[in-house]
This record gives sequence, C-alpha cells and structure tokens, in this order.
Amino acid sequence: MPSFLYKNLNVHYSDQGTGNCIVLLHGFLEDLSMWDSVVEVLKKTHRVICIDLFGHGKTENLGYIHSMEDQANMVKFLLDSLSLTRYALVGHSMGGYIALAFAEMYPQQTSALCLMNSTALADDKEKQTNRDRGIRAVKQYHKTFIRLAIPNLFSEDNRSIFSNEIIQITDVALKMDPQGIIGALEGMKIRNDRTKLLETSKFPILMIISKKDPALDYKSLLTQSNLGKVKKVVFDDGHMSHVENKLSLIRTLEKFAASILE
Repeated sequence: MPSFLYKNLNVHYSDQGTGNCIVLLHGFLEDLSMWDSVVEVLKKTHRVICIDLFGHGKTENLGYIHSMEDQANMVKFLLDSLSLTRYALVGHSMGGYIALAFAEMYPQQTSALCLMNSTALADDKEKQTNRDRGIRAVKQYHKTFIRLAIPNLFSEDNRSIFSNEIIQITDVALKMDPQGIIGALEGMKIRNDRTKLLETSKFPILMIISKKDPALDYKSLLTQSNLGKVKKVVFDDGHMSHVENKLSLIRTLEKFAASILE
C-alpha cells in the first residue's frame, strides 16, 4: 500500500482503477479496508482512492485533536500531489464529517458528495458529553471501549447475524493507538454544523440513511435529506451499511458513481 508524507507523518492510501475519481473516507475505528468490496466493483469504471485517516489504520497521529478540517486538508494534499482537480467524495460516519468539511473548503474540486450513515449536524451537548465520557474510557482502557463500541453500531437484530464481521472490525480497531481514538473523538466533538452546505450546494449530494441506525437519529437524517437538492437512499438496518446492507450499498454506490460528471 503506498504512503506519503504529510507534516512529517506517514499517511497510507490505495489508488486503483482509471476514470473519474472517487475518494472513499472510512469512519471512526475503521480503516481503508472497510471499502474492499466497494473498490472491487467501482475500480472497473472509476479511479478509486481510499485513505487511512489520522490515527487509523497505518496512518500516524497528527496531534491530540484531529479536527475534521485537519483531516480534510490532509486529503486535499494527497489529491493535489496526484494532480487531481475534480473528484467525488464518499464518507462513512466520521468520514462523512470530513467529506463535508472538505466540500465546504474546496467546492470547486468537489464534483459530488455521498454521506453514508453520516450527518451534517454538529454534536449537541448530550453528544458532546458522551464523547467526553468515551475519551475518559479510552484513557482508562481503550480495548474495552472498542469491544463495547463496535457491536453497538449494528442494529440490535444484526449483532448476532454479523458476529464474525464484528470480530473482524474489532480486531482492526484494537490495533489502533489510543491517541488516534481520542483525537477522532475530540475532533468530532468540536465539528461545525454544515447543514447550510446541504441547502446551497451546487454539486449533487446523496444521503444513505438507515432506519435502525443506533448512532444517528433517523428522523433528523430524513429532515436533512429534504434540504436543497439532496437525494436519499434508505436501508432497513444499522450504522454499518457496508456490512448490514452490503449488496444494496454496492449497487447504490455504482449508480452514484455512474452519475458523476467530470
């Protein structure tokens, strides 16, 4: 897997296929391998770039707080270094927050945006309190935090159905430096509300929403999907659409990719 230096940090990424470019940004406690099945399909028709975000996968930590803007600027640095000037962004959960920050800062380079199990809202006070509680738990014993957090991203019925996948995702997360987890939690806690972008964007936006998402409020996501020219696709299960609704997700992203213009 190739890497590049950003502010003296090693950042790992993958770059496959040819054609119009799509950038896939993973979520919290994940790495770029979460996109493997998606990449196998999209790379047949598009250039697909996946990135290990700060403190995740094989990418090092930038600092104590990994803000969404810091992450977006790192992504922009890579794309500039590859001489890419236009691309679509797909972000899962935290990756969606980063994609929103990117699109806000660099709208001319953004050809389309897909928010997968993600929200344009900032954390409310309750959510910020929960982030702080999570940070304390990570500092105390990060492995327990991980083992509890990942199953709770699946709908209740799917936690037994996808028990093997939960073990695999947990194993990936257990390799993380605790500071990478803390940095992400701190960054998500202070992120900006970007619903205005949904209202005013000139590029197409797709929201992938799940009815039984334990991490996000379904009604709030539906409200956001009615802003501006946003389109939506609704799945029946939880926060982990790439596992719980794998085939439907791949078909959805195929259609999204086919709609992207240079």
